[in-house]
Amino acid sequence: MNHWWPSLISGRIFVPPALLFVGFVVFHLLRFILRAPRIDSEVLCAGVAGYLMLALLWAVAYIVVARWSPDAFAWTAGPPVAHTMQGSTALYFSVITLTTVGYGDIVPVSPAGRMLAMTEAMTGTMYLALLVARLVSLYSSAKPEDRPER
Repeated sequence: MNHWWPSLISGRIFVPPALLFVGFVVFHLLRFILRAPRIDSEVLCAGVAGYLMLALLWAVAYIVVARWSPDAFAWTAGPPVAHTMQGSTALYFSVITLTTVGYGDIVPVSPAGRMLAMTEAMTGTMYLALLVARLVSLYSSAKPEDRPER
């Protein structure tokens, strides 16, 4: 509802439950991945979903920082009218930061924004490294008859 009618529900009411919900989903996806006894399509899908949900979690965090400090982010490209950190812009910046692409069109300039961006980049890198290590260890420890056929 906040997406279609932002004036109907205040961001102060929308953002905390959004952070809690997305955090809850990410926690349970990670728990499912780490407790999986073997690799199957559900574990792989949970890994991808967890990565994408992390981007959504960080996007909501950027919205909080931008509402707290409107000058927390600087835009180096694009029309001046679209320079607000909300909705798809926050998700775009989050995905670009999580994947460590860093186009440079949106730059965190406040200490809180920089800390979030730095932490998100480390989270994205560590998530992929640990997820790949976990999946490889599960696959290599599986018996040959348990592995999928090629």
